[in-house]
Amino acid sequence: MTGGSGRSVAAAITAALLTANPRDKAIAARAVARDWKAGRLAWRWEVAMPEAPARPSAPELLPPNKMPKRGRGGSERARIALWHALAHIEFVAIDLALDIAGRFGAERGPEFVADFLAVAADEGAHFLLLERHLRTIGSHYGALPAHDGLWSSAAETAHDIAARLAIVPLVLEARGLDVTPAMRDRAEAMGDGVGARILQRILDDEIRHVACGAKHYFAVCADRHEPPETLWKTLVQTHFRGALKPPFNDSARQSAGLPRKFYAAIAC
Repeated sequence: MTGGSGRSVAAAITAALLTANPRDKAIAARAVARDWKAGRLAWRWEVAMPEAPARPSAPELLPPNKMPKRGRGGSERARIALWHALAHIEFVAIDLALDIAGRFGAERGPEFVADFLAVAADEGAHFLLLERHLRTIGSHYGALPAHDGLWSSAAETAHDIAARLAIVPLVLEARGLDVTPAMRDRAEAMGDGVGARILQRILDDEIRHVACGAKHYFAVCADRHEPPETLWKTLVQTHFRGALKPPFNDSARQSAGLPRKFYAAIAC
């Protein structure tokens, strides 16, 4: 999987990051993961990762505090806004997974690259499912503004793999484990069986994604002879701008290898 003299894994990841069209980016991420798994990409890191990924002209990106309100409960406007927000999260998540594989892959090795390219492929699949669902309810990705707070976490942690793992999989993706079950149940209650099934798929995959982050975080801590819990708390307090707020999906977090003692002590 690390041989070959053709296209390098670094070049393939960079090309996907620099793909602006959302559907094309999702498809490109899945292709990179497939090509890596099939041994078609060479283990070369001659291409530096871009400082930021390419973005489409829409949606308009706003600061989080400038985002319009979604509207009330079960209104059509609120429903579309929710699915659009979820699609945007999954779109940015493609880049987060690609970037961690490309930025830190040479340092962490082939298994690390394989794991996070698989995550990127999953995020691409999630985006395509959500984008298609948006169209079935009369909208499309890019129709509403979105915020870019997720990518700011990548920029904040670009210097350190421990910080990136602590914040992206073990805070941001772990939060998805907390909120997705309730969204799934609301979709089901409103008669949106397709949406509920998409959210269940996302929840199942995100447990694996958090587990992937936990596995590699603990490996980095072992390599550095750092205590994982103490370091995680320090990294979160240093690099995460938000707050860790309950309720937490303790069972899903535990299944993913994220012990309650990590986050309970610093939750608001």
